[in-house]
Amino acid sequence: MKRKPMKRKLRMSKKLKIGILSDSHTKTVLHQEAIEHLCALGIEYLLHAGDIMLEEHLQMLVDTGLPYACVYGNNDTSLISLHGKYNIFQEPHYFKIEDLKIKMMHMPYYMSSDADMVVSGHTHMFEAELSSKTLFINPGEVCAREKPLSECAIVTVENKLFEVEHYFRELNQTTWTKREVML
Repeated sequence: MKRKPMKRKLRMSKKLKIGILSDSHTKTVLHQEAIEHLCALGIEYLLHAGDIMLEEHLQMLVDTGLPYACVYGNNDTSLISLHGKYNIFQEPHYFKIEDLKIKMMHMPYYMSSDADMVVSGHTHMFEAELSSKTLFINPGEVCAREKPLSECAIVTVENKLFEVEHYFRELNQTTWTKREVML
């Protein structure tokens, strides 16, 4: 299986639309529904901030055909043997999407402003904050373990200006609610 690169040619006026997930745990249906929702909204890249837990979940990311990257979470030891097969990395993982420098981790321990966007997971709580021109974002939880909501986020970037949309869905509902986040 060929790994997709996360780098494309830079076009200065292009908007980047990045879908972000975290903490899917073993909830395969919720994981797939979150991916489908983000793809339906026209994302161009997909990031997962850990606790993916199942190879099937990694394959679902591949199956989108989008460039993607993931980091290992504290519950992902069973995925370590798949390191070369999928775009899954140790934390903190630094990479670029076009000219946007990203640092991604599961555990929110490396929260310095040494990237344009810092993505984390683990807490199962949505958070988005702009500090010193760096966006810090945690998309919340896909698995709905801590609350009866499945969550994900979209970050739209143009000229290093960020727009954040938080999406959540109650487990007994079929539609997602969008909350635009003021930074």
